[in-house]
Formats: sequence, C-alpha cells, structure tokens
Amino acid sequence: MALTVLFILLAVFLILGVPVAVALGGASLAYIMIKGLPDVLLIHRMIGGIDSFPLLAIPFFILAGHLMNTGGITTKIFAFARSLVGWLPGGLGHVNVGASVIFAGMSGAAVADAGGLGNVEIKAMRESGYDTDFSVGVTAASSTIGPIIPPSLPLVIYGVMASVSIGELFAAGLVPGLLMAVSLMIMVAWYSWKRDYPRDGRISACRIWETFKQAFLPLLTPVIIVGGIATGIFTPTEAAVAAVCYALVLGLLVYRSLTWRHLVRVSMDTIITSAAILMIIASAAVFAWILTSEQVATKLGAALLGITDNTQILLLIMMGIVLLIGLFMETIAAITILVPVLMPIALSAGIDPVHLGILLILNLMLGLLTPPVGMVLFVLAEVSGVRFERCVRATMPFLVPLVIVLLLITFIPGIALWLPNAVYR
Repeated sequence: MALTVLFILLAVFLILGVPVAVALGGASLAYIMIKGLPDVLLIHRMIGGIDSFPLLAIPFFILAGHLMNTGGITTKIFAFARSLVGWLPGGLGHVNVGASVIFAGMSGAAVADAGGLGNVEIKAMRESGYDTDFSVGVTAASSTIGPIIPPSLPLVIYGVMASVSIGELFAAGLVPGLLMAVSLMIMVAWYSWKRDYPRDGRISACRIWETFKQAFLPLLTPVIIVGGIATGIFTPTEAAVAAVCYALVLGLLVYRSLTWRHLVRVSMDTIITSAAILMIIASAAVFAWILTSEQVATKLGAALLGITDNTQILLLIMMGIVLLIGLFMETIAAITILVPVLMPIALSAGIDPVHLGILLILNLMLGLLTPPVGMVLFVLAEVSGVRFERCVRATMPFLVPLVIVLLLITFIPGIALWLPNAVYR
C-alpha cells in the first residue's frame, strides 16, 4: 500500500511539473507517514545522503566551468580548434566538435558547453554561410561530449550514488568521448560533401602555433585535472578545487578578464545550481533507502533475469528503461533515481559498474537532445534565437551517430574499460 502511494504520488508530482527534489521528498514523506515511522527519519536520511566528501567536487567543478566561460577562455579554445580542423570540408562543423572536446576537459557539463561555446560557434557558422539548422544540430550534439570526457559532473554523482571509483569512471569516459567526437565529425563530413560546405581557409602551421600559444594555459586545465587524479597527486574532489584555483589565476592574473562583479555573479550562479543538485541528491537518498528496504531492485532484477540471462540483452533492456526516463527527467534527477534500481541488477548479472556508468550517462545525454525536457535544446533556442521546435528537428539527424556509439559501447565493453583496467586494476 505505502509503496504504491509512493510511486503514484511521485508520478503525479512529476506530471504536474513539481521540482524533482520536492517530488521525491514529498512522495517519500507520504510513505514514511503511512508506515507510521517518525517524520525526523526523512531529515536524517536526507542529511546522510549528502554527507559525502566526493560530493564537494560538484560545486567546485560547476564554479570552474563558470569561471572558464566568464573569463573569455571559450574564444581562445574556439580559435585553436579552428586552426586545427577548420581547413577540412565543412571546417567550422569540425571546429564545433573539436572545441567541445577541448572544453569538455574544463566544464564537465553539456549545458555549460551549449551556453558557453554555443554562442560563439553558431555565430561563426552563420557568418560563414552555414545553414542555421546544421549549425544548431551539430552544436547541440557536440555539447553532449562534455559529461563523458573527464571531468564530468554526472559521473561524479553516479560514482557517489553507486560507490564506484570516480577516477576509474573518468578514465572510462575518455575513449567513448573521443569516439563520439569522431562519429559526429563523420556526420559533419557527410553533410559537407552533400551540401558543398566551404573550408575555413588553408591549414597553416603558423596559425596553429599562434592560436596554440594563446590557448596553451587553458588547455592545461584537463591535463592538471586528469593527470593529477591518474597519478594520485590529488583526489577528484581536490582536482575540482585545483581547477577553480587555476581558473581564478587565468581570469584574474593572466588574462585579467574577470572582475569582482563577474566573480559575485558566477558565485551566486554556482550556489544556486549546486543547491538544486544537492537537494535532488538528498531527496533521492530517502527514495533509494525506501526502494532498498522494500527490495524493489531485487524483485525487478529477478523479473528481468527471468526474461533473459544474456548480459547484452539485459543491458539493452536496461538502456531502454534509461532512455525512456531520460526523455522526461533531467540528468541528475534520473541518475539519483535509476542507480539504486539498476545497480543491484547489474551486479547480479555480472555487469561492470564502471561500464554501466558510462552507458547510463551517455544514454541520458540523448535525453538532453530530445523533448519534452531537452535542456540543451532550450539553451540553444535562447542562444541562437531559433524556435525550440526547429532546434528539435535540426538535432534529430545527429542522434544517429550518438546512438551508434552507445550500441558499440554496450556490445563492446572494452571500449570503455580498457583504460581504467590499464591504469587502476
């Protein structure tokens, strides 16, 4: 009875558009009251859910991404990527993807990529005669690389929720992220051949060297973060603090592009975003405790294993569930709800939790490109001045290469696991 009320209330709240944290917390409170448990249990479980040192990485990575955006770093990254691959047919499309790969090593969030680089990329492509739909589509698709290539906010949250090494998750995301970039560049090349898109000048070693010198210090950010974690110099949380310190040095002392007014605005944005994420995680901790105590994951796992004992088919079923949830729910909320359910099933089926994490995040990235939630599409609609419905149509073709990469990683786990196996195991 209480469990039924929990799921019904949660569904009703989400349909009505109630904030996810309130929906999870309210439904969980109703369960606790029906069970006759003390109300203070809700607060106790919420506090326990966010009482985790690795979660400190979230506000610091968010702040680092905001500082990089505000400090004018994105224009230097775009210029360097332009000098590297702009000479290819459809050059600015390739630049779009390349810049996202570089920026992914700094922000770790798709929305930050779309909002920061998106404005620069779409403006440059329009001025060079590219179709608006193509410009928006490739910008939206390439922004999903950010949460796969380390550092990654979704991977940090997954690692905390699933008790999986964040360092291993970061290592596992590198090759799939690059594979996403290659697949999107193949798509860009095909569009460029079909529509005869121009090259952005000729390749020039001098130009590459000049833009590299300007972008050199920002390019060190992912080296510091990933290299520091891989070598054991600092933990992922400490890496996030290091990224913030480095971004402050670049913005305040090197480029002098950050003002105190910028710092206040960036700090307030970070506080608001971090508070929203942590509230979701806290409420999800109560929800996860209820699911565990009611053995929901165990029962669902037994049902799925009763259908098939083939690991790959089971993964496809699980990814279908994730894809459906991702269509209607924001990434962080989906992770906090899905992990307590899917993790026990994955462990009982012998699925590597690191492999599951990469699949889960990549799958949820598709949800950022599809209505009705589609956060990246809403951001790009605002940045580009294009209607949301047109952004949806423009992005649909670019889902094809991303889905192909998802299937490849599903059926060939070694794509994601060989690097963490080599470094950590």
